[in-house]
Amino acid sequence: MSDASSGLPVCGVVGLGAMGMGIARSLKRAGLEVVGCDVSAASRKTFEDEGGQCVAEASALAPRCDVILLVVVNADQVMSVLFGDGKDDGLATQLAAGSLVIQCATVAPSVAETLGQRLDQAGLLMLDAPISGGAAKAATGELSVMASGTPQAFAKAAPVLDAMAATVHHLGDVPGPGSSVKLVNQHLAGVHIAAAAEAMALGLRMGIDGRALYRVITQSAGNSWMFENRVPHILDGDYRPLSAVDIFVKDLNIVHDTGRELRLAMPVASSALQQFTAASGMGLGREDDSAVVKVYAATGGVALPAANDESAQ
Repeated sequence: MSDASSGLPVCGVVGLGAMGMGIARSLKRAGLEVVGCDVSAASRKTFEDEGGQCVAEASALAPRCDVILLVVVNADQVMSVLFGDGKDDGLATQLAAGSLVIQCATVAPSVAETLGQRLDQAGLLMLDAPISGGAAKAATGELSVMASGTPQAFAKAAPVLDAMAATVHHLGDVPGPGSSVKLVNQHLAGVHIAAAAEAMALGLRMGIDGRALYRVITQSAGNSWMFENRVPHILDGDYRPLSAVDIFVKDLNIVHDTGRELRLAMPVASSALQQFTAASGMGLGREDDSAVVKVYAATGGVALPAANDESAQ
């Protein structure tokens, strides 16, 4: 059920968190009709105050939308939205045949493959399309999308992808490869954040000025995108969540489980997972993922910059 006046699909965005809200705004800005969906009344009000349409229940999207974007936290939420409690009350049983589900959450490749098969049996298209770029890129419509699916799914998704992404990587013609590549990305992202935190803890413990260290490393071979992006949070003592510690507990657990399925040992990823798990166990799960550095502060006597520390301004 495309918008009759434009011929463009009507999009339902399930999950209006930092990423989903940015995507919904980008789609709306591009001229697409968008209906947001979130359990949070505050999130719905935010989008509605900007002129957007919202519903509280995903099932309410079925008669209005022919493209559904799932920007939820995990595989359990994906399955709950699409298939409900197993009594044919999920969104997948209510969408019109030929509708498209764009699945953006980070899930195991095996989950993406199974999901694609179930949606195909229901007469629906699926694009396995995990995203990268953070809230800032979601807000500007410049995400990187790691996508796999049939040519029909890509064709139907084209105007949506154009609105939300700067780069769309075509990785295969069935669901699964998109999630596989995202898993590699999350492996590296988690390891790099943990390594950046450990390196900063080492430098601070040796008495090096944190900002001087940051300037040197970002101009040296040891730099990484995550070091450059996350260390300023540590230097500012600002752990407001852009991507939370518990996100990497989840994602690195998926990495670990997938490695186990493949009988592939990944000790570096496992070490990073332990640090994020320790941070979560300290009660830091909802803080920014750079808060993993607080594990080193707690165990190694590292003095971290505070938010009101003049040296961190």
